[in-house]
Amino acid sequence: MNIFVALVAIAVSYAVGTIPSAIVVARAKGVDITTFGSGNPGASNVARALGWKYGIIVFAIDAAKGALPAAAALGHRPTAYLCGAAAILGHIFPVNRQFKGGKGIATGGGVLLALHPPVMIVAAAVWVATMKLTKKASLASIVIVPLVLATLAFLGKPAWEIFAFIGIGALIEVRHISNIKRLLSGSEPPVTGQHT
Repeated sequence: MNIFVALVAIAVSYAVGTIPSAIVVARAKGVDITTFGSGNPGASNVARALGWKYGIIVFAIDAAKGALPAAAALGHRPTAYLCGAAAILGHIFPVNRQFKGGKGIATGGGVLLALHPPVMIVAAAVWVATMKLTKKASLASIVIVPLVLATLAFLGKPAWEIFAFIGIGALIEVRHISNIKRLLSGSEPPVTGQHT
């Protein structure tokens, strides 16, 4: 792929990642999601505030923010990874909101869906099962990162792809440090999916 085209694609991917879906959806229902619950502008917090229907809508949009840029560049796999990573960075560190964004799990899931669909299906199943058992979306998200890495390694994927996902996964886990602290202290709010 031409390097100029690749750079443009990466920049566009970052811009796509900055789309504040959780804020827009919650604001349409009269809620400032950044002041509700955990304050995180993501699907789980929207589900806490407005119910699962709106949480799923936000999750789908955020996943598309990762899937579409990565899928569009699949003709050159390294660029697809860079576009996916740029979309995740745009979601987590959006320049249009003082670099204060979400945790990246849905957008990262979208990237995984585009690059490794079967692995995403496994990860989604484990996420849902963990979520149903614990009612903690953050715990489900924290658990699936190492699961994805182990699955990619088990399937014999190229080392560079595994290392790329290690970088993405590390960023997502770091963004969950506050959740980990609340989980350890027992103060992490559950996601009931009921309108509050």
